[in-house]
This record gives sequence, C-alpha cells and structure tokens, in this order.
Amino acid sequence: MQHLQMVDLKRQYQNIKAEVDTAIQHVIESAAFIGGPDVQSFSTELAQYLGVKHVIPCANGTDALQIALMALGLKPGDEVITPSYTYIATVEVVALLRLTPVFVDVDPDTYTMNMDSVKKAITSKTKAIIPVHLYGQSVNMEPLLAIAKEHNIAVVEDNAQAIGSTYTFSNGSTAKTGAMGVIGCTSFFPSKNLGGYGDGGAMFTNDDELAAKLKMIANHGQQVRYYHEMVGCNSRLDTIQAAILRIKLRKLDEYCYARRKAADYYDKAFKNHPKITTPYRAPYSYHVFHQYTLQIDGFDRDVLQQKLAERNIPSMIYYPVPCHKQNMLKEFGSANYVLPVTDMLQDKVISLPMHTELTEEELEYITKNLLEIIG
Repeated sequence: MQHLQMVDLKRQYQNIKAEVDTAIQHVIESAAFIGGPDVQSFSTELAQYLGVKHVIPCANGTDALQIALMALGLKPGDEVITPSYTYIATVEVVALLRLTPVFVDVDPDTYTMNMDSVKKAITSKTKAIIPVHLYGQSVNMEPLLAIAKEHNIAVVEDNAQAIGSTYTFSNGSTAKTGAMGVIGCTSFFPSKNLGGYGDGGAMFTNDDELAAKLKMIANHGQQVRYYHEMVGCNSRLDTIQAAILRIKLRKLDEYCYARRKAADYYDKAFKNHPKITTPYRAPYSYHVFHQYTLQIDGFDRDVLQQKLAERNIPSMIYYPVPCHKQNMLKEFGSANYVLPVTDMLQDKVISLPMHTELTEEELEYITKNLLEIIG
C-alpha cells in the first residue's frame, strides 16, 4: 500500500497528466502568463457550471473575501456576522478592513452557522453575513437568505470548501453553493475540491454593477489602464493556474462523487459506534466532503491522533482554536463570546484522509486501525 496522504494530489495528477502537461506547455509557448485566454475561458466555464452571470478570478480565496467586502462599500465599525468555527481567513479579512466581526455558533450536526444564533446577533450595525459552507456541506441558505432580506443585509458566501455542492430549497429548486448570496467566494488552493497547482481564487455574482466593482478592485481600482477610480489591490489568477483549473473543472462532479463514495465507506465502517459520530448529511445539501470529520466521545481525541500517526495514518484537527479564541481578535471582545457548540467541537473533531484517489484497501486500513485503537 502506498504512503497514506490526507490529500493525494500526486496520484490525482497522474490520472490527468497528459492533459495538464499539454495545457501548461501551451501557456508557456504563448508567453501569455498574466490574463491569457485561459483565464477568460475558465471564468466563462465556471460561471456556466455555477449558474451565475459573472465569475471574477483573483489570486486566492482570502483576497476573494476581502475584495467582496470592499465592493459592498462597508465602513469601519460596520458589523459582519460570521461563524467562529471556520478557518481564520473568513474573519481575518473582516478585521483587516476595520469592520467588526460578530461571532455566531454552529449546529452540532452540520457544523454550519446556527440560524437562531444569527437572529440574535443582528443589530442596526449589521451590514453583512458570511455563511461558511464547511467541510463540503452547504449552510441552510433558505432561512438565512430570508433573515438577510428582512434586515437588508448582504450575504457573502464563503464557498472555499464546498464548490460542487448543491442546495435544495423547500420548493424543490436547486442552486450551487456560492451562487445564492449577493457575492460568492472560493479558493483554488491545491487541496480544495477544485484546486490548482498553486494559489488562486474567484468571486461570483449575478449583479452587473457589483461584478464591475469586483473586477476593478482586483485590478488596482481601474477599468482603463492608469485611470484609477477607487482604491483596489493587485489580485489575479495566473494563466497557468486557469489552464489547469479548466481541466479539473470538467472533472469536478466526478471528483465530488469519488469523495462521497469514500465517505460512504467510512460511514458504513463507523455506523452505530458509541464513541464515533459520523458526518451528518443535511437533506437540503449535497455534501461534497472536502473533509471527512468525526466527533469522538469517550476517548481522548489527541491520543487517537497520536496512535493513528504511529500506524502511518494521517489526520488533522479542523480547528483546534476557533476564531473567537484567537489572540489577533481580542480587540473585538472576542474572548467574551459564549459559543458552546463551537467550544465542544474544538475538543472532539478529527478529520481522516479524504481525496479522490482513496482505494478500498486504504479505506479498510484506516477504518480497521481506528476501530482497533478506539475500542
């Protein structure tokens, strides 16, 4: 058996090597490294996949979130509601723009923002909500969008972990995650479900005016070269990354299916174990399993991780310190938040290897050993 990886990008590359190598060579030969034709083609193809009017590529997922908030014209002191149980980038951009992060708790089953917690957090200063589609599962967007509409609050989706996921509304209609808020954002970091071979990101919107602003901000605040209409930044997707992502976008649904198949194996192996809670699959969400995350009860999670490592089985804790406990956010009174579910999860969750190339032999080895360890 090959050496286990949390994400095995090398094996994935081997399966698309000829296509990727040819695409990269074409970019090199064209010398159109910045803003080449593959960038526009990828933007168009991703917009079609997501069912949105505009896709604006940028340098990374963090930039996408920052540019999105800049385009909304938020002012220092405006409040932005976000879960604490997320990667720091979600909140980091809020603080960077001198906005005020307001933390809400998550549901113990889906790990995504709790709607009652959101309702209680809204004030007259609330200008945006950032739902995070965590681990590959959609936030329950229908009630969230209703809350946002009632209070005239912008919804900016953090879709870095769930591209390819679909949300089903109560009337049976569907939408891709990232395509329901006023702006959606994603990352093309290599380990993502749709990942490049370096950094990259994108923003999505159906609003023509916002799309123009997003493009301008990402390009030094200019539409016409050397004429800068607003303060912007320099954030772009390189042509080589776009060429690679075009190939992988065509396989995204296949990749999501492979992840779900691996998750099915894990679910069956751990079913009804008293010390293990497997990931919940909400009926409204097509879970694409960016991570496969368990809750461990009655056994020390950190000991489990150590013993798995001794058997050459990698695992990760996403996330050992939630955002409201991070030192960088103390100035916002973050330490005063009481978020019981978030606090519980930080001590119980552990993520197992999850990627498109997992074999049944590997899954059997992982599950057998984990069950032996935990008893």
